[in-house]
Amino acid sequence: MPAPVVEVFRTTVARRAAASLLRQLHRHFPAWRITFDLADADRILRVQTTGGPVDSSRVAQVLHARGYCCEPLPD
Repeated sequence: MPAPVVEVFRTTVARRAAASLLRQLHRHFPAWRITFDLADADRILRVQTTGGPVDSSRVAQVLHARGYCCEPLPD
């Protein structure tokens, strides 16, 4: 079994929008585990895959299309 790949993003997501954005992200990436940590100062979006790399640009596009900033945090 391949090792999980985790990508962490800094976002501007507000608490009230998180549930809706999670639904949108799961529509685009149904096999990925996606969570928000909005208590963190960077309003973290964490994406985990089990079968390959995270497409960071596509994740950012989904959020940008809904008016939010999203950028990968450096390792």
